[in-house]
Order: sequence, then C-alpha cells, then structure tokens
Amino acid sequence: MNAIVEPASFRDRRARVFRVGEAVFRGLDATAWKNWSLLKETRFFRDLIAAGSIPATDEVSSERAKGLPESQYWAGILEHEPIPAVSYPYEWSFRRLQDAALFHLELMERALAEGWILKDSTPFNIQWRGSRPIFIDIPSFEPLIAGEPWVAYRQFCEMLLNPLLLAAYKGVRFQPWLRGRIDGIDVEQMAGLFSIRDLLLRRGVLTHVYLHSKLQRAMEGSSSVSKRSLRSAGYGKEIILSNVRGMRRLIARLRPGGRMGHWANYACTHSYDDADYRLKQSFVAEVAGERRWKTAWDLGCNTGDFSRLVAAHADLVLAMDADEAAVERVYLRARDEKAENLLALVINLADPSPALGWRGRERLSLEERSPPDLVLALALVHHTTFSANIPLTDFVDWLAGMNTAVVLEFVSKQDEMSQVLLRNKPDIYSEYSEESLRDSLARRFTIRRSQPLKEGLRTLYYATPN
Repeated sequence: MNAIVEPASFRDRRARVFRVGEAVFRGLDATAWKNWSLLKETRFFRDLIAAGSIPATDEVSSERAKGLPESQYWAGILEHEPIPAVSYPYEWSFRRLQDAALFHLELMERALAEGWILKDSTPFNIQWRGSRPIFIDIPSFEPLIAGEPWVAYRQFCEMLLNPLLLAAYKGVRFQPWLRGRIDGIDVEQMAGLFSIRDLLLRRGVLTHVYLHSKLQRAMEGSSSVSKRSLRSAGYGKEIILSNVRGMRRLIARLRPGGRMGHWANYACTHSYDDADYRLKQSFVAEVAGERRWKTAWDLGCNTGDFSRLVAAHADLVLAMDADEAAVERVYLRARDEKAENLLALVINLADPSPALGWRGRERLSLEERSPPDLVLALALVHHTTFSANIPLTDFVDWLAGMNTAVVLEFVSKQDEMSQVLLRNKPDIYSEYSEESLRDSLARRFTIRRSQPLKEGLRTLYYATPN
C-alpha cells in the first residue's frame, strides 16, 4: 500500500496525516481521540462542517483501519475530504493573508463561545477552495482550561499579524520574510523595525509588537509561574475573547502600504488591438474546451482573464504572477465572484517556492503539490529570457519535464514589449528566436496548432507532450 505522510504533520505528536491514493486520513492518539469525541458534538464544529469551513470528516471503522498504515499506533483514524490544492502563506497576497487571519480569529471566537480554543495559530492550517478559506487542522481545537492564557497568541502575532503590519505600515512585502523563516517574523526582531513615532501613531504596534516583545523577554523560563499568576488574577475566557475581538478590529482596518497600495492599469498594457485580442481568447478557449482539465497553471496571469476562461473547463486553475498587485486583483475578483476553482498565488518562476523545513519535506515545492496537465505561458517567455536570463530552450525543457500540455506565446524581439525589456542593455540573446522555440517544442512536444498575432510579431502555440 502506497502511503504518503503529509509534510505539515511532521511535528504533531498527537496526530499524523497521511494519504492513500486520493484519500486523506488522520491518525489520532488517545488524547486527541478523546478531544475529537467531544468536539464532534459541539454546535460550532457542526456548523463549520456544514458551511464548508472545515473539510467533511468521518471516523474510519476499526475493520477498515486495519488495512491502513501504522493503524496500530493510533487510538482512532479519521478520513477527511481532500482539498483541491495546498498553498503556503509566502505565496499569498496581502488581502489573502488578511482574510486568513480574520478567518482564524472568527474560528477562535466561535470556539470560545462553547468553551474551546485553538492551540495553534499558524496560517499553514488554513487552505483554500479558490477564494474560500478552509481550516484543516481539526486536532488544533482543544477544550479551554480555566485560567489558561491564549497559548498561541505569540504564534498568531509572528505568523499572521506581524507580516500584515510590516506590509501595511512599512510597505515591505512579507512573502520573502515568511519564506525565509517558516515560523514567522520573530516578535523581538519585529520590534526593532518600528520607531518611537510608530509606537505612538500606528495601531497595534505598541501593544502587540513593542510591549509583547518586552513581556516575552521578561517571561522567558517562567511559564509555570506566569500561569499560576494568571489564574490567581482571575484570567479567563472573557479576556481572551476581548483580545481576539480587538485583534479582529485591528486587522480588518489594515491596508497594503507603499507600492502595493496602487493598482496598475493592466487591462491597457497588453498591446493588442481588439481583433488580435479576440483571436488570442478564441485560441485559448478552443484548447481549454477540448476536455476537462484536472489542474491548469496560468503563469504570469496578469489580470487573470485567461485564468477565468480556462476555469470553465478545469477542476482547478492556479493563477500565478510575481507581481503581488496583479495577484491581489485576481484574488479580490475571485472572492467577489465566489470562485472556488481559481487560486491566485504570488509566484516568481525564476525563484519559485522551494521545498522547505525538516529534510525539505515539511513544505513541498509547487510541482510536487499541484502538478498541472495544462500550462498557459502567455506573453511570458520574453520576460523569463530578457529579465531573468533563463534560456528559451531551458524553459521549454522545464515544461516538458512536467509532462503537461502547453499554450505558449512567443513574443519576438521586434515587439514593443520586448523592446522595453531590452532597452539600455546589450542584446546577448542570440538563441532567442521563433525558430529556436519551434525546434525546442518539436523535440519534446507535438505541436497541435499555432496562431500568428500582431502581424507576425507574436505567435501562439498549442503543444501536447510526446
């Protein structure tokens, strides 16, 4: 039996997620199984399941469990409804991370109302059906112990609040910070980024950054004493609830700062006239309509218009762009339209999300998580070649390695958009030509059709793997 352990579960000693084929299972130890037996009877949990905010979950019968790997180590096993794709917070735009934080706090408030709490506050526990968040770590719900603090408060600050404050107040993208340290932005490091003026004028900085860092330093090594002190001082659910509600108000007010706060007018920069743009749409629509695609990638998605076009014929479309503002725009439109099969991510193809964490298996690369059977690379190869210095033939080889069908648009050096990229730099790209592209495609793919655009300055190709 081919069992695959889910990377995100490596550090959880009470539960382990594993997949057998397409089915997703979670083994629980005695403590976690006891909590599950209580949790499944709560009203808030049943409501979350019904709303689709938590994957549908069933207990695996003892007879069926015998055939599952490591079943002897668990008190019980659950089966979860699979999610369409796994993404990570360092691939999200500002508003998606903000929505994840607000969703987590909503879960906290609903759980607290019935005497439960979330022991973890990591955004890795939140995944998406397109633009709709889903909480996937059921064992994170635990009964609230009287007098206990919100133990995951620091984790919430470091992995959700601090990245949002950094982007909102300093105009600094949080994605490289979260990718560089998967446990988030350390509260003491965060405190060093703000000035006295920030402490006085920026909401949340004084309380959740500066004073939090001071308190954290003072409490190091004295957790048992501090818990006794909290109990004797009458610390209870209402104080946690007040903190959660205050945090929700703070986060809801945040807006992306700096360059991220201004949309570019993408719809006016594609350089096509109406006739050529309709030809391009028709070409992509015909390819998309050939069959039902399981997972499609739209690389350099820009406005997401072609992502939405393919989404009508695909179970899932990953719309990816290195420009966070573009991804934000696609996400907000998908959210407004309640699109559940379009996932917009901040991905730089020249520096994509690598495998990270213990043994490089906690967070997997994009290709391992969501391999495509259709890739759109529209008006992209001139960027990867002229801006990132990736040889055209190497780009085609990378596509071929995924064994996927491709719709690729070649943009000649004479095209005005290529001229912008080549301005003020020597033309060292002698191998960049349409002939070279056709030869590369022909070696690794079967070219099914092509369509010239802009009087031959661009050409669309549809190719399937050999």
